[in-house]
Amino acid sequence: QVQLVESGGGLVQAGGSLRLSCAASGRTFSSYSMGWFRQAPGKEREFVAAISWSGGRIYYVESVKGRFTISRDNAKNTVYLQMNSLKPEDTAVYYCAATLRGPSPRREEYDYWGQGTQVTVSS
Repeated sequence: QVQLVESGGGLVQAGGSLRLSCAASGRTFSSYSMGWFRQAPGKEREFVAAISWSGGRIYYVESVKGRFTISRDNAKNTVYLQMNSLKPEDTAVYYCAATLRGPSPRREEYDYWGQGTQVTVSS
């Protein structure tokens, strides 16, 4: 059982940066792969990035490669998403998620979800 709480969202200008955090409850956090997804109004929730329990496997959607960095600190039960060079099309609610099945771009494979944090990028 994992509970997730995202933070760090906000309003930034295009080209700016934000760092999102996802704090997890429990002492089994390190057993989970973690993912970040985002959802804009009227659109499906889409995959952004994922990281394995050890940090040894990391995946990104092509549109954020070179701009976003996912990382985790198992001692703090926290996963991060550093977002640089933000674009208006990055505007969405960002969700973190946890799975025991390994890092995956498929939202249906994740067992636990946070409530989301809003990221708005102005032009």
